[in-house]
Amino acid sequence: MTMSDIAIHVENLSKRYRIGQREPYKALRDVLPQFITAPFRRLRRNPQSEIRNPQFIWALKDVSFEVKRGEVVGIIGRNGAGKTTLLKVLSRITEPTEGYAEIHGRVGSLLEVGTGFHPELTGRENIYLNGAILGMKKREIDRKFDEIVAFAEIEKFIDTPVKFYSSGMYVRLAFAVAAHLEPEILLVDEVLAVGDAAFQKKCLGKMGDVAKEGRTVLFVSHNMRAITDLCQRCLWLNEGEIVHEGAPQQVVLAYLSSGRPERLDGIITSDMHTYPQGHVYFRRVALLDGEGKPVTTLFFGEPLRILMEFEVCRPVQGMRLIVVIETLDGTTVGAFHHTDDSKQRPIDAQPGKYMAYMEVDLSLMPGGYTLHLVAKPVPGYWGSGMSWDWVQRPLDFYVEEFSNDGHPVLPSGGVVRPMARWDIRRVQ
Repeated sequence: MTMSDIAIHVENLSKRYRIGQREPYKALRDVLPQFITAPFRRLRRNPQSEIRNPQFIWALKDVSFEVKRGEVVGIIGRNGAGKTTLLKVLSRITEPTEGYAEIHGRVGSLLEVGTGFHPELTGRENIYLNGAILGMKKREIDRKFDEIVAFAEIEKFIDTPVKFYSSGMYVRLAFAVAAHLEPEILLVDEVLAVGDAAFQKKCLGKMGDVAKEGRTVLFVSHNMRAITDLCQRCLWLNEGEIVHEGAPQQVVLAYLSSGRPERLDGIITSDMHTYPQGHVYFRRVALLDGEGKPVTTLFFGEPLRILMEFEVCRPVQGMRLIVVIETLDGTTVGAFHHTDDSKQRPIDAQPGKYMAYMEVDLSLMPGGYTLHLVAKPVPGYWGSGMSWDWVQRPLDFYVEEFSNDGHPVLPSGGVVRPMARWDIRRVQ
C-alpha cells in the first residue's frame, strides 16, 4: 500500500489531561515570581513523575492505525474510552501529547453539537463560513446550498441566528453541512442521537451515499447495527487503547460480549430482576445441548433447548412464561409464549418451586445472542398489564459458523435460516 492510498495515518498517538484540580485565582504579585522562576522549575521537572501522577489521565495511549482512501471505519467503545478525543485530535481541535496523525485530504467533522458554528451568525452565514473553512469557493457552496437547507429541513429559519436553534435544528444543519460540502474525509461523532428517529435514518442513508461516493469516513457510534451496516472495518477503543481491530461483525460481537463471563450455572442473582412484583422469581436458566448438558455455544442448525427454574411466592392465576431471543446488538429474533403451544394452558400455581423446558427450531445464523425471561398474566386476568418478573440478559450464547457435521455455513442476510422442505422434479 502506497502513501497515496492512505487518507489517515496515526502513529503512537497519545493525549493526556490533568484532572481533579482547578487553577485558583492569582493576583499579579503571585504571577510575577512564578514567571521569573519558571525556567529553573523546568530544569528540575521529571516527566516520568508526571506520567505516574494520579492527577493526570491518558485519554489516548499509543494509538496507531491507518485508514485507506474511500474506506469507512467505525470506532466503538464505552463512554470515556477516548473515541471523541481521537476525533478532536484528528480534527485539529486539540493537540496530542505524544505521537502524530497525518491527514491527506480536506476534512469535514461533526463532533458535539455546535462545533464549527458561530452562534451569532445565521444558518445561511454558517453554511458559507464552513465552506470557506474547507477551502471551497463561493460558487461551489452556492451549488450545494439548496440541497443542504432541504436536507436539514430548516428553510423557515435559515436567516435566523443559530443561537436561537433547538438542539435538533442545530444538529440537522450541522450534519447537512458536514455531509454535503464534499470533504474528502468525514469525521462523525455520536451526535445523531440528538435527532429524532426519522432524521437518524436519513443521516445513516446519507452516510451510506457518502461512502459509495468513495469518500473516507471515520464514524463513532453506540449504534452497533449502524456500525455493521455502514463500515468496512471497526476499531474498539478501551481506556484510550485499541484492543481489537477487524471486520465489524467480529469486533462488535467481541465488544458486546466483553465483561460477561460464560456462566454455565445459569444462577439468576437478585440484581438481575427488573420490576419484581413478589409473585414469581426466576432462579436459574440454562441452554442445553442434545445430551442435556449446559452449554453457551451451539452448532448452526441445533434447536434451542432452554431450561428454566422459577419460584412462585404467592398464588398466581393465568400466568404465562415468555422467552425473548435477541441478537447482542438488540435485534429481536422472536418472543416465545408458552401458551402458544396448543397443549399448554395458562398456569395456576400455588407457592413452590417449578421447572419449565422450551425447545424451538430457529436455525439461528452464526453470531452472538442473548435472552430475556418474563412471567406475566395472560390478558383478561388480574394484573395482566404488568410483569410479575422480568429478567434481562441472564444468559448470552453463540452459534458457530459450521454445523455439527463440520459443514460451514454459507453467508446470507437475516438472523435465521429455517430448514425449508424442497421438492424439485422434472416435469417433461
